[in-house]
Amino acid sequence: MAREIIMPIEASHIMMFARSIGDTNPIYYDQAYAEKEDTEGIIAPPTFARAVSQFDPDYELRPKANEKWFGSGKAPTGIQNRAKTSGGLHAEQHFEYHKNLKPGDQLTVRSRAGETWQKDSKRAGRLKFSETIQEFWDQDGELVITMRSIVVHTEKPVEQK
Repeated sequence: MAREIIMPIEASHIMMFARSIGDTNPIYYDQAYAEKEDTEGIIAPPTFARAVSQFDPDYELRPKANEKWFGSGKAPTGIQNRAKTSGGLHAEQHFEYHKNLKPGDQLTVRSRAGETWQKDSKRAGRLKFSETIQEFWDQDGELVITMRSIVVHTEKPVEQK
């Protein structure tokens, strides 16, 4: 599963992401304010790395011109089968920051499979967990962020009480 995505970081990306999550901290958009802080400039919010999917040309849930799309409405609007990403539950997200992410950074994101494990559940049968690790490297070859995502798949639908 090892693959790379290029993610250029712009101040407007950071500002719009902060607005989309309702975070009004001026460290994310006001250069004059941010220069007076320990960061010495604008930085990205802690969960900004999740926006990497928008830079992935193969991201399945992003619309593509002239192609059927899974959509985000009440029912799928194009594809006949389930999206490859469906059938699992995003169970956990972990971020480890090695340095601040700033406008002007050009990130290379490398993804790889992490650990897998299983647990038994009374209501859903066997639970299968899988981890994906993404490392965000800057233009100087320095590791900026390590992001771990954990997905769980159930053996059977959860029984209703």
